[in-house]
Amino acid sequence: MRRHIVARLLQSLIVVILVTTISFFIVRTAPGDPFSYDGRGLSEAVRNQLREQYGFNQPLSKQYVLYVNNVAHGRLGWSVRKNRYVTEVLADALPRTLLLAGVSLALSFSLGVLVGVVQAVRRGQWFDRASSSVMLFFYSLPDFWAAFMIMVIFSYWWGLLPAGGIVDPMHEYLRPWDAFTDRMKHLVLPVGSLVLLSVAGIARYQRAAMLEILPADFIRTARAKGLTERDVIWRHAIRSSATSMVTLLGLLLPAYLGGALFVEKVYAWPGMGLLAADAISARDYDVVCAAVIVGSVLVVLGNLLADLLHMAIDPRVRE
Repeated sequence: MRRHIVARLLQSLIVVILVTTISFFIVRTAPGDPFSYDGRGLSEAVRNQLREQYGFNQPLSKQYVLYVNNVAHGRLGWSVRKNRYVTEVLADALPRTLLLAGVSLALSFSLGVLVGVVQAVRRGQWFDRASSSVMLFFYSLPDFWAAFMIMVIFSYWWGLLPAGGIVDPMHEYLRPWDAFTDRMKHLVLPVGSLVLLSVAGIARYQRAAMLEILPADFIRTARAKGLTERDVIWRHAIRSSATSMVTLLGLLLPAYLGGALFVEKVYAWPGMGLLAADAISARDYDVVCAAVIVGSVLVVLGNLLADLLHMAIDPRVRE
């Protein structure tokens, strides 16, 4: 097991290095640079001076060596757009994305597993058919359009929840309980959008895993021993299907971290997704590369965690 973990860590390091290299060259070879906008009102002489100051006029190979050296020492560069160190910019945005993705992932798996189990137990009954049709409908909706329509319905039409942002502009003047309530209200629509669009896939995956396990011999043996149907389902069937769900968790984690982009964009949630989108449009090179690096690190750590959970749940994997 220890050798497996070490091998996965080395593999993860190689992945992060490759992602860093590819993202650097893709960003730096794209047309233009942070000072190419005509709307900045800068003369060509000033632009050339800024390019020289930030090293954009140097050969690409030299820029890459300098960048890798800085990253290896924990220096991710300078944000030209925000005029701050990239580490400071990421320190503000990353916790917000982790909050959004973490809450959404927990709710999606809780609801998806529950629905999938009930669908498998009541296979062919009205709940199975009705819930499958409803979830398939939401699963087939385009992500960006669905998030936008949820915002229109609950914010503009009904006025129940804030349309965007992370807190109200007057948040710092609110009492502690009111400030907590305000933050939760701003979290509802982004989380609800991610959950609504992903719970169907999780439920179908859980349903298929349960239908494969329920006819197994050990399930019939558990029933023959006199266990109640509830104990058979919750103590044996769901536990046996947990390995499949852990695998799905490892696959969905990068999707949530990257898929939060459209939600953050629609709801103006100031996280990594919105930061990366704005940095791309502004050609803020260091922020774009840093966002890709942080995202790749989170993805490989998530997959490593899924492997460890898989080994903890299934003794056969440890052999």
